[in-house]
Amino acid sequence: MKKKNILTAIMAVLLLVMCIPAGCGKKEEDSGKDLLARIKEKGEIVIAMEGTWAPWTYHDENDKLVGFDTEVGEAIAEILGVKAVFVEGEWDGLLAGLEVGRYDLMINGVEVTDDRSEKYDFTDAYAYIHTALIVRSDNDTIARFEDLKDKTTANSINSTYMYLAEDYGATVLGVDTLDQTLDMVLSGRVDATLNAELSFDDYMGVHPDAELKVAALTEDASLVAIPVRKGEDSESLREAVNDAIRQLRENGKLAEISQKYFGRDITQE
Repeated sequence: MKKKNILTAIMAVLLLVMCIPAGCGKKEEDSGKDLLARIKEKGEIVIAMEGTWAPWTYHDENDKLVGFDTEVGEAIAEILGVKAVFVEGEWDGLLAGLEVGRYDLMINGVEVTDDRSEKYDFTDAYAYIHTALIVRSDNDTIARFEDLKDKTTANSINSTYMYLAEDYGATVLGVDTLDQTLDMVLSGRVDATLNAELSFDDYMGVHPDAELKVAALTEDASLVAIPVRKGEDSESLREAVNDAIRQLRENGKLAEISQKYFGRDITQE
């Protein structure tokens, strides 16, 4: 290889390395068009979700991505006049990917918290859920959240449930899916887990003989909303998604999707 070609190759590698932390999407922001305009220009919106958390987002028997959040994402995209493109990943990487511009939205049962609100802007709530404290059926030592002190739980890394368990003094082991979490409870590898009451109900519908129970529920419902990147670039997208959520609530589509996957309407407070 000629010396000039070697130098060109080295420069290309250096530019690629420099682009990764800086975010190559910055060039798109500098185009003068905000995120919503760029999405409409491309004709698609990239939505992040786990794909392993039934009934929110999961694969059916034909390996098709389905679920409450999947259909909500498709309905929002339709109102925006674009195609929904779903990208699946593990929970702890989804918000980080949103932050650096890898995704336009994350629709994955994301609960609004003070810490998350410091990093991301949230749309209006589109669902309301309670957190369940789940233990083995024969476990009489944990009857309330305060009993988690010095116990061990299993939860997704950086999830609301992980932080809540830690707040009550538990040691948390990281897992990827709800099934893995509940398997660890059943086997005795951990004392308990925290998860959405609705997700646990769905699991028990598929595994009615599982020796598990809900020991306690949070008194107040958590707000489930859609996080977007902070800043003026994302503001019009957030407003457009808010308008889409209002339309879906008013025309009954949100409630219809909820009834389909949860057997109840979780879209009203």
